Amino acid sequence: MTQPSMRQLWEPQNRALSVGLVLTITVVASESLAVITVMPVAARDLDGIGLYGWVFSAFMLTSVIGIVAAGREADRRGPAVPFGAGLVLFGTGLLMAGLATSMVMLIAGRAIQGLGAGVVPSVAYSSIGRSLPAPLRARMIALISTAWIAPGLAGPAVSAAVARAFGWRFVFLGLVPVVAITGSIAMPALVRLGKAAASEASQHRLLDAVRACAGTALVLTGLTIGFRPEGIVAAGALVAGGAIVGVPAVRRLVPPGTLTARRGLPATVLSRGLLTFAFFGADGYVTLSVTALRHNSPLVAGLAVSGATVAWTAGAWTQARLSGSWQARRLIRTGLALVLAGIGGMTAMLLPEVPVAEGIAAWTVAGFGMGLAYSPILLLVLLQAPAGREGRESASVNLAEVLGTAVGIGIGGAAVAASVPGRLQLGLAAAFGIAGGVGVLALLTVRRLPAGTTSGSPAAVQQAADPDRG
Repeated sequence: MTQPSMRQLWEPQNRALSVGLVLTITVVASESLAVITVMPVAARDLDGIGLYGWVFSAFMLTSVIGIVAAGREADRRGPAVPFGAGLVLFGTGLLMAGLATSMVMLIAGRAIQGLGAGVVPSVAYSSIGRSLPAPLRARMIALISTAWIAPGLAGPAVSAAVARAFGWRFVFLGLVPVVAITGSIAMPALVRLGKAAASEASQHRLLDAVRACAGTALVLTGLTIGFRPEGIVAAGALVAGGAIVGVPAVRRLVPPGTLTARRGLPATVLSRGLLTFAFFGADGYVTLSVTALRHNSPLVAGLAVSGATVAWTAGAWTQARLSGSWQARRLIRTGLALVLAGIGGMTAMLLPEVPVAEGIAAWTVAGFGMGLAYSPILLLVLLQAPAGREGRESASVNLAEVLGTAVGIGIGGAAVAASVPGRLQLGLAAAFGIAGGVGVLALLTVRRLPAGTTSGSPAAVQQAADPDRG
């Protein structure tokens, strides 16, 4: 079988889509890495360390709504409409965060950003699923990962320098014009792609997305106050109420059997949520560990972010090259093992006798592991998605990713909030420990994914996922 060439992504019929998606992901990557780098400074300035985790969780939770809306509308009306709306919301959130006068206002701005940012992966992945043959998809996913290289190398250093020279607010405000420029470049390619040809469009319901978001927020709020003795009763009520509201909604938004790891597509979607819980549940507290606990500058903390980001891209290209010869389960299992090794290294760095450089190196290893494991999960989902429902299934895998990230960071944030003042080391150790435990659970789930490579035919993967179809 002839291996796909990168040149095929730059042929006239694919060039506009490739350029547009890469530029859009670059903007999202720049914002994400900049926020991680400067957030310890912003939290200190706004006296909001107790709400630190909510800056990230609010973004991820509202992304659920953006993901569901974009997946549905990309199938029904084409990707251009949700893409345009998402960019407007993302820019509005940047403005609000940059002008924030309190931690609550900053969190609200991040929530609006999340609504817009949730659109981008759904549009990107559904467009890839509809417009590219299976052998080219791994290359396209790797190309999108390359969009993180420039922000990963320069973003943390630049954002730290901007925060030092002009203040952390300009890290948000400076991205607003960039959003407008990149959006105008990407839009024509998405307009030409049009709506799905199949008649069966996504039936995701926005009300369920809102319920899932609200339920998760209630659970995280309950966990945050539950660490205080006086808040145990209220915390129990919030967690129970959140589960009642959120769990049924999530079950309707993902393939049946996802929450019980049913073999095939459901387990594949679940594995994405567990993977992102493990990685981002630890990643959200890497810079805080380096700055607040080990008393290094944001620039040093940015080295950990840059190393992991560049290594992620290297891992993505590695999986693209191996996608025809390694089974997807092998790639995902190897990547998860490296993520767990990185979490272990960061946990060790919490001890004063362990050099900070060891933690930075460990988190670089974790980034490479994410590059190996992240893309094959999506590619397996696209191979199992029925024609005309790429938007729906892309939304499902992104929904699992966002919820995993939000809950992982939120639970870690609850542990950190309980640890201050004076016991930050214990809170960070708890956050890393929880993330590692979920990573082990993800390893167990990989056994229930379909066999085969991500460059194979959809029929072969579907048959491996569900032998009864044959």
